[in-house]
Amino acid sequence: MNFKRTKFACYSTYLSMSAVFCLPSMLFVTFRETYGISYTLLGTLVLTNFCTQLLVDLIFTFFTKYFNVKTVVRVMPLITCAGLLTYAIFPTLFPQYAYAGLLVGTVIFSISAGLSEVLLSPVIAAIPSETPEKDMSILHSLYAYGVVFVVVVSTIFFRLFGAENWMYLASFFGLLSIVSCVLFCISPMPEMNLTQEKGEKKATKKGFAMMLCVMCIFLGSAAENSMTNWISSYIENALHISKTVGDILGLTLFAVLLGIGRTLYAKYGKNISNVLFLGMAGATICYLLAAVSTVPVISMIACVLTGFCTSMLWPGTLILMEEKIPSPGVTAYALMAAGGDLGASVAPQLLGAVADRVSATSFAADLGETFNLTTEQVGMKAGMLVAMIFPLLGIGLLLYIKKYFKKKA
Repeated sequence: MNFKRTKFACYSTYLSMSAVFCLPSMLFVTFRETYGISYTLLGTLVLTNFCTQLLVDLIFTFFTKYFNVKTVVRVMPLITCAGLLTYAIFPTLFPQYAYAGLLVGTVIFSISAGLSEVLLSPVIAAIPSETPEKDMSILHSLYAYGVVFVVVVSTIFFRLFGAENWMYLASFFGLLSIVSCVLFCISPMPEMNLTQEKGEKKATKKGFAMMLCVMCIFLGSAAENSMTNWISSYIENALHISKTVGDILGLTLFAVLLGIGRTLYAKYGKNISNVLFLGMAGATICYLLAAVSTVPVISMIACVLTGFCTSMLWPGTLILMEEKIPSPGVTAYALMAAGGDLGASVAPQLLGAVADRVSATSFAADLGETFNLTTEQVGMKAGMLVAMIFPLLGIGLLLYIKKYFKKKA
């Protein structure tokens, strides 16, 4: 069978997921000004997004055999469309219940996002290929390029038509996902392994190896998403650089480097264990420089370079799992997605909590006076230092993983 169209459908679906992840955060100020929604409730939308994805991951981890996976994959883009259209239309028709519409829309498209993380990787892995690692890397690189696309299109749209017409932009991104649905419906689907290996001894060994991979993707996702969620705010508030520069030279360049790292691996990559180790080490250095440097330009460069360093930490761990665990199955991918989503939820929340706590202390005031910083700047730098713990732990974990699998070889 020719699976080129199937592969393209997976790629286009992953590309459309970028809107689900980055468009809502770009609209938060608009929602606050238009509908009077508090920051706490807006933050709850983010939490709802990740919790819904995590729930989907866990459902597929334990109940994969009860789903017709091929049908779910084909329907998945329609769920994205339904979620974004609900997100856009409900607050417009019923502004007095705007938050309820945003919440329902978030739940719907988060289900699709969770399904994408669980199912697209095993579909790509199941397609016969001479370069499976490169195919997986390309799949995940498209998310990064999708973020750049969404940021650029949204910026142009807001300039031309104003942020008050945001609902048309959200509807546009929602309708784009129909293209992926059509592609899936006219494309063959590969056979995917839905079962786990039999035998208690094999299952125990495989279970421990899976646990190591889940821990690795948790730490890698934490390292990536801490910066993804905070880079614009950190550049603006902690480094006192304008919001426009923070968005364009911060988040956009971060996403570009994220995509470049994954593209380079797709073209030239090998020895994924070493790539993961170097990525964790580089991310640790970047977080340290971003936190302790008193030169804003150096801190901003460190923030942006984190995108390149963390680029392979999520897809690379999937590649590592495929190399070390024969025929992992959809359940394994669901478990990996759960680990990644947990890291994406916990780490940014921890960074923000540390920043708030530290900025309220007398220690922050004293340190700020010494280095000519505000308490908010000290708090955010402390948050960056705490976020550094995740890639730092990843270095130790990868050293153990290399030793463990070398012994089992």
